[in-house]
Amino acid sequence: MLILGTGTIGLLAALFAQTRGVEVHLVGQDESSLALAATMGFAGTWTHDSRPTLPWDAVIDATNHASMPALAVDLVEPSGRVVFIGLSGTPSDVDTRTVALKDVTTVGILGGSAGLGGTISAYAAGDVDPRPLVAATVALDQTGAVLAGQRPGASSLAAPKFHIDPRT
Repeated sequence: MLILGTGTIGLLAALFAQTRGVEVHLVGQDESSLALAATMGFAGTWTHDSRPTLPWDAVIDATNHASMPALAVDLVEPSGRVVFIGLSGTPSDVDTRTVALKDVTTVGILGGSAGLGGTISAYAAGDVDPRPLVAATVALDQTGAVLAGQRPGASSLAAPKFHIDPRT
């Protein structure tokens, strides 16, 4: 599987796929965007230019770039599956002739609530560990500073998210 995008949603999708025994590769914008992904045990982390020419049975677009949906359809193998979970700020063009001629299944999902039960179960069972994505747990009174872009001293520089614990 190839996942386009190494943000939080791309990395979570990669963790869930990896847990199911899928060989996961990720494409990020540049080497710095791949830093966290590279530490998480995926088969490959690549930039668009360094991406190997491999057969992709499934491609997930987890980006907000208007060109990525078409790229996902172009990269997937015939009879493969493309999942769109990222949305760009401008319309994305996908050639439906390519989808039909390659017999590709495409699906788009925006709301995560449909998978909430499975996600909670996977976290509770320890099958998927989202902790590498959390830079730090902060108190409620630190929320303003975090939202303003300040990272607490003990936070992971690579992790993108903060957990806010109102009890502390």
